[in-house]
Amino acid sequence: MKHHKHTSKLGRKTGQRQALMRTLAGSLFSRGKIKTTEAKAKALRPFAEKVITKAKQDSVANRRLVSEVLGSPKSLEKLFKDIGPRYTKRPGGYLRITKLALRAGDASKMAIIELV
Repeated sequence: MKHHKHTSKLGRKTGQRQALMRTLAGSLFSRGKIKTTEAKAKALRPFAEKVITKAKQDSVANRRLVSEVLGSPKSLEKLFKDIGPRYTKRPGGYLRITKLALRAGDASKMAIIELV
């Protein structure tokens, strides 16, 4: 049964959605916070939190698992050197979503997603 397995599709095919999550997560890890639409931020949160949980323990296996998901060596190094050790004592909830005003062009809901 697939209870509680719903993923927001964001109007994209699977490969496009995975590529979007990779690039958003890479930008989030390199910059610390990003401004995006509210739907993308809500879809990014569980994706990025699972990656950060893996990065809390630096091992070869975890590095390989995270590199499969992220793909970027720069964000991988920052994740395991800076972000992972910062959250070793924290049991979860590494990200914060703050809602912003509507975007001027198309009135879509905007949000900032940032590391706590």
